[in-house]
Amino acid sequence: MILDKIVEDKKVRLVEHKARVSEAQIRREAENIIKDGDVRVNLFHNALALDGISIIGEFKKASPSLGKIDSKIDLMERIDEYNASVDAISCLTEEDHFNGNIEYLKQIRNVSLLPILRKDFMIDEYQFYEARVIGADAILLITAILDDAQMRDFYQLARELKLDVLVETHDEYEIERALKIDPRIIGVNNRNLKDFSISLENTGRLKKYIPDNKISVAESGIMNDSDVEYLKEVGVDAFLIGRAFMESENPKELALRWKK
Repeated sequence: MILDKIVEDKKVRLVEHKARVSEAQIRREAENIIKDGDVRVNLFHNALALDGISIIGEFKKASPSLGKIDSKIDLMERIDEYNASVDAISCLTEEDHFNGNIEYLKQIRNVSLLPILRKDFMIDEYQFYEARVIGADAILLITAILDDAQMRDFYQLARELKLDVLVETHDEYEIERALKIDPRIIGVNNRNLKDFSISLENTGRLKKYIPDNKISVAESGIMNDSDVEYLKEVGVDAFLIGRAFMESENPKELALRWKK
């Protein structure tokens, strides 16, 4: 299963990251940022809690299902357009299957005041401290790759580091598990991470299981006006959009149209 392969490759990458910057050092740097008060708090959550639809614009260079993405504009141009149109930015930092890198997130942080989600396969405490150090405002917890104890401990660590958390789910059981940690933001991935098939009806089916006091995010497969209208009718609070924006020459125009 591709999800298992991604997690195994992430374990290898973590060894490389820890060789470059030790666990003790990355933790010390993160804790110093918190201690010095040099941190933005709740910005990702607040951006998604705005009235109307909020949009998270993604930066990614590839995915296992799509291969390399044919991006029409470069990173800096894209972030300029996102700065003028979306409410938050998602940056892939997974190296082997999404061609991501923490350096991309650092570059985005230097040119954007928008809240940034570090989108990765978070399986080790090191990654949370690293997220704080590189300038992320939020991280992703994928229910499918974590047990209940890991979800609880990682969520608590993220909040201690003043990071918002998007908890990603794929079915009723995962929503039930996610609710045990009482997260503020719950995402429904329309992409099945086992076979990478996409169905927007997954969000339509699962939205009713997300309490009204939680922010709901539809992830993956949002490509056109009809997709947007369907998900608005479902009643989600936010969209996370990757491929449609990455393949567009003018993501700003798309985002502003879809937010209406």
